[in-house]
Amino acid sequence: MGFMNGSRIFAAVTLVVAASVIAGCGRKTGLDTPYEAQVDARKEAERTGAPLPPEPEKPDQDKRFVLDPLL
Repeated sequence: MGFMNGSRIFAAVTLVVAASVIAGCGRKTGLDTPYEAQVDARKEAERTGAPLPPEPEKPDQDKRFVLDPLL
């Protein structure tokens, strides 16, 4: 009696393939800053006639974070 029979191997391979496909999904462009996201949301609301979110405040400076080089 083997530990891994054919159906378990198939299930494991299927899970690995599914996880790889899901991990590959996402945006292929750069990330938006919170300010840019607020500006985009406001433009979209103006275009669709929805209630406008508050006017975003421009950040004073781009503060660096310890983990920024990893991104």
